[in-house]
Amino acid sequence: MVSGTSAEQAALRAVDGLADELVQFTRALVRIGTVNPPGERYAECADVIARQLDGFGYAVELLPADGLPEHTARYPRLNVVGRRPFSSEGKTLHFNGHYDVVPAGSGWTVDPFAAELRSGRVYGRGTSDQKAGIAASIYAVEALRRAGIALDGAVEQSATPDEESGGFAGVAWLCDRGRIARERQDYVVITEPLDPDRVCIGHRGVYWFEVTTLGQAGHGSMPGLAVNAADLMVRFMHAVETRLRPELARRLTSAPVEPAGARWPTITVNALHAGQELGGWQTPCVPDRCTAVFDRRFLHEEAFDDVRAEVANLLRALAAEDPGFRYQLRDVMRVDPLLGSQDGVLARAAAGAVRSVLGVAAPFIVSPGTYDQKHVVRRAGIHECIAYGPGRLPLAHQADEYIDVADLVAATKVMAVLAMRLLNGRLPSERATPWYT
Repeated sequence: MVSGTSAEQAALRAVDGLADELVQFTRALVRIGTVNPPGERYAECADVIARQLDGFGYAVELLPADGLPEHTARYPRLNVVGRRPFSSEGKTLHFNGHYDVVPAGSGWTVDPFAAELRSGRVYGRGTSDQKAGIAASIYAVEALRRAGIALDGAVEQSATPDEESGGFAGVAWLCDRGRIARERQDYVVITEPLDPDRVCIGHRGVYWFEVTTLGQAGHGSMPGLAVNAADLMVRFMHAVETRLRPELARRLTSAPVEPAGARWPTITVNALHAGQELGGWQTPCVPDRCTAVFDRRFLHEEAFDDVRAEVANLLRALAAEDPGFRYQLRDVMRVDPLLGSQDGVLARAAAGAVRSVLGVAAPFIVSPGTYDQKHVVRRAGIHECIAYGPGRLPLAHQADEYIDVADLVAATKVMAVLAMRLLNGRLPSERATPWYT
């Protein structure tokens, strides 16, 4: 550590003293394959986190996302919220992390849910994104308790589901029910994997949409008497490639999005299907429907209405060129870009903690993908919200995902110092110069 008070030095030593526990708790979470979709083993993971918080002195609530269709008996959506008051007055700092993970996919050289510890790394789906973040925030505060460091205020921890599919049964639900609200929390830190030496203050926008091309069924031996919907989809995808993507390549954001390659808008195909079900019996039919789901990431400088209009206009142009081109367009999800200020109390305090603990100047960045900050700011009205966590951004959703133990411990130390400074009043006095206008 480069600088800090004697109490902060004691906190760092306490983190070092519980590092083995921190790693083992991370591994325990990773071994629970909380795959979304469909929401496997959520209840088991929520219970493990709740019991850990209870053992560390938190008052724990287990809140099912009642009223939402995705919350079912088979796949319950459970939110864990723990509160630990250190004094009867003062501010409240809330740490949040999501416990759902994307499917493992292919290409792994290790078991994605074995949480193998090797050469200073824990491997597994959800290590970086972002079960290590949940463990880090919990153990950061526990280190303060074990070191006997008093805080003026309260700390909350929440572990929530479904962030990978929008967070509507998780943080959004907690905000809509008033459990996360500007009247209850002063600061919110979301422990997403944006690198332990950076502070994230926003994200790009996303428009998920579904296009279905409509053909005419016919016998596979006589395709001339049918209209193949898959061929129509190929034409739309070709138009995306040759007409839309060149336009997107000419746009560049002024926001500090990382990685730098994400400073341009993008469009990708997430799913594609036509005709017979894969793995089933052969059906000699020309498909009359083809459906694709697209992921359009857009910039702070782009308006959503314009983003959607580009897609709709492209489809209309294809239909004008060929009356046989029939289609349906369905909106799936919209999230507008978000940009916080690097001049906020929380952002400056986080950057200061990184500098003190790691000895580096923390850049303020914007995430290429959305995360639950959108709900905290827009639904709960809490603008003192950032993302900071131990995971490395390029590892998210990759095969052989891992968390470096050194990064895990380092981020835990930063969170411990950050909690002390926010709640005990040792905040940076200088004001940063905003990078934007």
